[in-house]
Amino acid sequence: MKHVRCFTPSLFLSLVHVCLVQANYAPYFFDNGARSTNGNMALFSLSEDTPVGTHVYTLNGTDPEGDPVTYGLAYEAGSRRYFSVDKNLGNVTLIEELDREKEDEIEVIVSISDGLSTVSEKVRILVMDANDESPEFINTPYIVQVPENTPSGSSIFKIKAVDKDTGSGGSITYFLQNIHANKFTIDRHSGVLRIKTGVTLDYEKSRTHFVVVVVKDGGGKLRGDNKVFSATTTVTVNVEDVQDTPPMFIGTPYYGYVYEDTLAGSEVLTVVALDGDRGKPNSIHYCIVNGSEGSFEIGNTTGAISVIKSPNQLKKEVYELKVQASEVSQEGDVSVYAFAVVTIRVVDLNNHPPTFYGENGPQNRFELTMYEHPPEGEILRGLKITVNDSDQGANAKFNLRLVGPGGIFRVVPQTVLNEAQVTIIVENSAAIDYEKFKVLTFKLLAIEVNTPEKFSSTADVVIHLLDTNDNVPKFSSDYYIARIPENSPGGSNVVAVTATDPDSGLWGEVKYTIYGTGADLFLIHPSTGIIYTQPWAVLDAEVNSKYNFYVKAEDTDGKYSLAEVFITVLDVNDHSPEFNENIQEKTMIIGSPVKIEAIDQDAEEPNNIVDYSIMQADPANVFDIDQSTGEIKLKSYIRSLDIIHNITKNKDCIWSLVVQAKDRGSPSFSTTAVLKIDITEETLHKGPMAAFLMQTKDNPMKALGVLAGVMGIMVLITIMISTAMFWRNKRSNKITPVRRIIKKRQTSQPRAVRMEWLKFKRPSNAAEKFVVEDNSKSLHNENSNNNIHVAPMPPTAPVPPPPPALAPRGDAPGWQVPTVSGSLTPKFINKQLKKRGHGSAHNALVSELKLKFEKRNTAIGEPHI
Repeated sequence: MKHVRCFTPSLFLSLVHVCLVQANYAPYFFDNGARSTNGNMALFSLSEDTPVGTHVYTLNGTDPEGDPVTYGLAYEAGSRRYFSVDKNLGNVTLIEELDREKEDEIEVIVSISDGLSTVSEKVRILVMDANDESPEFINTPYIVQVPENTPSGSSIFKIKAVDKDTGSGGSITYFLQNIHANKFTIDRHSGVLRIKTGVTLDYEKSRTHFVVVVVKDGGGKLRGDNKVFSATTTVTVNVEDVQDTPPMFIGTPYYGYVYEDTLAGSEVLTVVALDGDRGKPNSIHYCIVNGSEGSFEIGNTTGAISVIKSPNQLKKEVYELKVQASEVSQEGDVSVYAFAVVTIRVVDLNNHPPTFYGENGPQNRFELTMYEHPPEGEILRGLKITVNDSDQGANAKFNLRLVGPGGIFRVVPQTVLNEAQVTIIVENSAAIDYEKFKVLTFKLLAIEVNTPEKFSSTADVVIHLLDTNDNVPKFSSDYYIARIPENSPGGSNVVAVTATDPDSGLWGEVKYTIYGTGADLFLIHPSTGIIYTQPWAVLDAEVNSKYNFYVKAEDTDGKYSLAEVFITVLDVNDHSPEFNENIQEKTMIIGSPVKIEAIDQDAEEPNNIVDYSIMQADPANVFDIDQSTGEIKLKSYIRSLDIIHNITKNKDCIWSLVVQAKDRGSPSFSTTAVLKIDITEETLHKGPMAAFLMQTKDNPMKALGVLAGVMGIMVLITIMISTAMFWRNKRSNKITPVRRIIKKRQTSQPRAVRMEWLKFKRPSNAAEKFVVEDNSKSLHNENSNNNIHVAPMPPTAPVPPPPPALAPRGDAPGWQVPTVSGSLTPKFINKQLKKRGHGSAHNALVSELKLKFEKRNTAIGEPHI
């Protein structure tokens, strides 16, 4: 114990310090293995395509005392810095792009420190490969020289390409573009280029081939995607010529000509042959193998063939020489050869043109007379023509043809060698027409075919035609239209027809005749064709204005043609207007017109249009007349008999008018007549029934309706009175005689009432009260100046009593009034016209009303035609 106590304080402090120093341990890294992403980066590897800025590793370690540690990275001098580290967190970031092909290992010094102690380690980071390199051809360009006789399948070249990548990305495969059209193949692994099996090279066909080679790598990952890179290059294969082709003649086939004036030793033609091997051609040697027969020779080196005999010594017309062309090498050896045939023709000079001959020697004009229209295919036997060319061979070949109107004749033969008989044949019979051509003239032309001179000769062929009757007379028109006035005298010319026959002589003479139902009044001059009227003919447009018949033109052989003639008879104003028989006396009711009618028998307008006028009236200024219709009216201010009585002292109100009917022809004709007009106010002096009938005489249907209504009312009143009388008698048991009832009904008081009612309802103008549009008026003619005559149809009702003289007679023609010095008096006057009085006027009105009613029923049941 004492020993311990003797320690001094300084010694104690030293011992404490030693103990503290021994307790401070150094920091260290964790070693997490090869695939770890944190620790000391031992056995760490990184792909070369890792993007710059990527967090690639985390340095991780600890201090035994638990002190905080920091991390660091260091590189050897001269080395590129690829990484940076966060000293506190240990995060390692790539700051430089990696390239395995340039640097596949990176040495880095990693360190960890607790502030007192620092531990450093050298680590080696492996850079892993990515497929980022393309294959590359080496030792380009590729140019290969290949002899054309190299066997097929032979290897001619080896192509080399490299890829700096490793693994599949660095493997190489070779291909050829257009493999089917290519003469070569390539080994896909070694790159050896070969001639395709079964294919040979030919210098004469193709001297150079361009082969496109494609190389690809095996593919690999690059930045997460699978990439395959390729490259291309062109191999130029030059084919070298080899002596393997015989010579070839140029310009075959060969033809030469020896003319009769050619001199012995003259050159005929030259043959040319070339070595088929153009790359290294050999010289050519020529010789004649056979066919010369000692008459021709050839230059050994030039190929010029010459004749060695005069032409008159040549025994054959055609020589065929077999010429040989041989290749001679530089050593003088004959290797290969070829043959050609040379045809040499001995030709006579073309010094004779074709010549035409007749029966008596050379002739250049041939004539023939023949009828027109011979049969087609007929030979002109009257022509004796021969043609000849004295030359020989091709010089004696010539063509024949006719020059002139085409398509009429043809010549046979068309091609002649030396000599031939000329035949001319009819080809178009219709064109051989005497009326068109009296004479046909042709040129017969012979012209050489294959000679350069084209010698020719001509001969005139003249054909005189004779006429035949081959034409029919032809009218200048298919129809003729003529007009003639109706007052033309007999024998007047109407129209002239014309027909021509182009035939000559008697065959061209034409005779005219007419026939047909309309030809009775006409004649025709047989030679001039003038149509005229019969001497006794009287034309009347009112009877017949149209005539139609046929005219015939005939030649002496009976050939004829027809034309149609249309003749119109022109109307002449030769009729005066004629009044109807009801013109003598008219009864006019005030407010209603009367009408006069006159008919002009002329056929056409304006001759049959009639105008009406009042020539004289006493007193004057009482009547107006419608110029066109003939309606006569009182002046507008005359509305009652009182006014008329103020005008004249004639109390019976009968006026005499001189009326005129005048046509519009030129010159104009007119007719006058005396008209007596009886003016009355019938409704003012007669009973209500007469007034009613007068008011409704133009509308019988209305009258019938009113009468039916009145009868109905009367029947109703009778029933009511009978009923009243029955009940009265029933009460008193007494029967009243019928005559008493009838007597009561005939009292004047009811009648007066009815008359006053009718008078009250009647307007100031009684005729206007019952005027209703009558459609039947359009069915018959009110005015005769329109030249329309419509006969009234027979009535279906029982026959009415005979009408008075004032009513028109439907079954008899209008009464015609002759004219004497502009005034007229009827030939007879019905005595009834002189009887005047209320009874006759009443009967006339009733009869006229009945007649109109029956006409209306007839018009409704059966329309007018």
